[in-house]
Amino acid sequence: MDLRQLEHFVAVAEERHFTRAASRLHIVQSGLSASIHALEDEMGAALFLRTTRRVSLTQAGLALLEEARRVLAAAKVARSVVVDMRSLKRGRLMVGAIQGLSPFIDLPKLLGDFHREYPNVEIRLSFDETGGLIEGVLEGGLDIAFTQFVEAPPPELTARMLACDPLVLACPADHRLAGQQDLRLVDIAREDFIDLPLGHGTRQLVDQSFAAAGLSRRSEFEVNDLSMQLDMVAHGLGVALVPELVVQSHARETSAPLGHALLAEPEPCWELAVVFRKQLETDAPSSAAAGACLALLPQAP
Repeated sequence: MDLRQLEHFVAVAEERHFTRAASRLHIVQSGLSASIHALEDEMGAALFLRTTRRVSLTQAGLALLEEARRVLAAAKVARSVVVDMRSLKRGRLMVGAIQGLSPFIDLPKLLGDFHREYPNVEIRLSFDETGGLIEGVLEGGLDIAFTQFVEAPPPELTARMLACDPLVLACPADHRLAGQQDLRLVDIAREDFIDLPLGHGTRQLVDQSFAAAGLSRRSEFEVNDLSMQLDMVAHGLGVALVPELVVQSHARETSAPLGHALLAEPEPCWELAVVFRKQLETDAPSSAAAGACLALLPQAP
């Protein structure tokens, strides 16, 4: 069994059709059929059920598909490492990020510095919630991701902490709690909250903090945009727990009045990390492009 056979197998499994799979792989259909037959002989089991119109996976084929994808993904990472290590004269840096980074890291400046240093390396930037970003790094769709971490990273990844900011209660400027200090979660549990969706790290941190305190709360609104969340707070639709620097930054950038109140220590801490796939048995990035970008971070070790 070799990688090419696994690539052929995955293509047929995904296309459910030999002709389409051969076209996708840019090989003749007879060569693809021979490759699949050889793989089935080696595995000692039929991998596909063939009809005149389509093919479907057998139970053995279904079991192999997951492992084949994992092996091919690992091989892709290995090839990428070899190519990247040559000199970064070509290639791609794929960066993912959550919303609201500007108070903590100047991402446009970082990418601009990288582009000036490595002008032939293409930069791709995408935004997502925490779960999507972690999945992107795990699957190889992202080289690095700037995200909040609530739980320990998967063993294949390394997370380097960049910032830690306490959560504060964002509220309308004329709210009864505006300007208060040493608030406990029980003091705000009956407020109407404006939240980000469940996949966002901030939402997970807030939910976990209330659960740990044995408290429940009501999420009145759920929005997928940090600026919208704070604008709704400013206009009296509810309150939100957000990092302190985010509140301060929003106050500078908008005319809508926004108040805030401080939580009692130890308040939940919002932690920003840069996440990347690591080399085997080390915490060094597996991608040379990721390593070069990390080296440009002011707070990177």
